[in-house]
Formats: sequence, C-alpha cells, structure tokens
Amino acid sequence: MNIFGNHYLQIILSAIAVYLFLILAIRLFGKKELSQLSVFDLVFILLISNAVQNAMVLGDNSLAGGLLAALALFGVNYGMKYLQFRFPGFGRALQGDPVMLVYHGKILESHLKIAKITKEEVLEAIREHGVPSEKDVDLAILEVDGNISVLSKEFTKRSSHRHKAHKVIRKEN
Repeated sequence: MNIFGNHYLQIILSAIAVYLFLILAIRLFGKKELSQLSVFDLVFILLISNAVQNAMVLGDNSLAGGLLAALALFGVNYGMKYLQFRFPGFGRALQGDPVMLVYHGKILESHLKIAKITKEEVLEAIREHGVPSEKDVDLAILEVDGNISVLSKEFTKRSSHRHKAHKVIRKEN
C-alpha cells in the first residue's frame, strides 16, 4: 500500500508516527517508567520495539529502509528537543512537571497517587540515596525524567562541610 507514491517517504512518515505514538504512550502511562525499570519494564520495552519495527519500515528489510527510518527518528527527536528548548510550555506539556513526594519527613500520599508511584518505591529511592528513613528527608521529588531526587539534612550538612573545606583550600593557595 503506497499512500504517498514514494516508498521512502512512507518509511519516514511511518517512523515519525511510531515515535510520536510512543512519546504519547509513555507520557500517558507515567514518567516513573523511564528510570525505574524493572525486569518486566525492560522486557516490555524490548517487545514494543520489536512490535513497531515493521510498522516503521513497512516490511522493507533493506539497509536503506532501516537507515532511512533511523534518520527520520534522529530528525524528529532533534526537532522535539529543539521545540522543548524554544518553547518551554511545549516541554512541560510533553514531559509534565516534577512532583513532590516527601516534604520535611512526611510522605505526601495524595502526590503519590498523582504520580502513580507506591510508598515502597519512594522508600526504596530514599534508601538508594543513603538516607535511612523518610523522616530524614527534607525533600524528595519525582523528576520529569522519572528519577527521584532526594535531599536530606545529612546532605545539607555534607554540602556545607564541602563548601567550608573549599573556602579553606582557597585561602591556603
């Protein structure tokens, strides 16, 4: 089926359509999927890539077809990054906003529901940052890239010590 009369143009448009579909699907299903990959998530991503591969190249398994689809993906990705940079509102609409998960040692249950993230996942991220308990967390945020940033009182102390040490080193030089 050759809608546009040019097989290669059709590959380019198909690759762009698949790219945009996957961006929308990831946005709808939650940003935590991006960085908090479990074994199930990894298998899912591998299967999705296999499922859409033929849709992008329209059964054209030639080197030219594959390279053209890849070139179209690079081009549309570059265009999306440019639009995000040029129009910050576009970036926010596409990626969403960060979500505060913990504030002054208290897990914000209503925000967990908004982010579709469990308390256990937040506690795991807190431990991964070397903080023993949510009570020791000043602020934990689910970033737009899916990572959870954790700032604690201990971090503030360490940052202050490093800053003071840096000043001392500067004075000695």
